[in-house]
Amino acid sequence: MTVNFQYVDVDVSETLSAFTEEKLEKLFNKYEFLISAMVYFKQDENSHDAGKICNIELSLPGPRIFATSNEHNFEVAVRETISDLERQLKKRKEIFKTH
Repeated sequence: MTVNFQYVDVDVSETLSAFTEEKLEKLFNKYEFLISAMVYFKQDENSHDAGKICNIELSLPGPRIFATSNEHNFEVAVRETISDLERQLKKRKEIFKTH
């Protein structure tokens, strides 16, 4: 499993990276066809109630899967994004089973 982190206009956080990697580890264990993940953390200055953006792109056979969320803190954004990805992965796994 390869996870690349990119912090855009945000300070690099080892604890946030570790938290995200731990959550992604569960996905990689559940879906063995995953290859790698690109994680982007961004800060939106214009948004007052949210503004912490997490984008995750998963590399796997076929088209890549992408999800994003904009929340009030990065941990919630990571959880939301991963839950969106899991929903997409379940659909993709069903496609793999039919072939």
